[in-house]
Amino acid sequence: MSENDIEQMSFEAALAELETIVRTLEQGQAPLDESIELYQRGDRLKRHCEARLKAAQARIEKIALGPDGQPSGTSAFDAG
Repeated sequence: MSENDIEQMSFEAALAELETIVRTLEQGQAPLDESIELYQRGDRLKRHCEARLKAAQARIEKIALGPDGQPSGTSAFDAG
């Protein structure tokens, strides 16, 4: 599997594969070379998930309420 296939993965698919890799590594039964490859792929998956979350956070909008308490539109999400 390549870096390119990770870039095409949904957040949910990448997270599921990352969880599988973590369980495999925690069991400690994979040979050393395979463990290293799994760790490296897990790191790429983690970075992909973080990037997808950051992109999603940037798209989140909050509802702006007018003086009467009714929604008056949206404004950009502010994480700060």
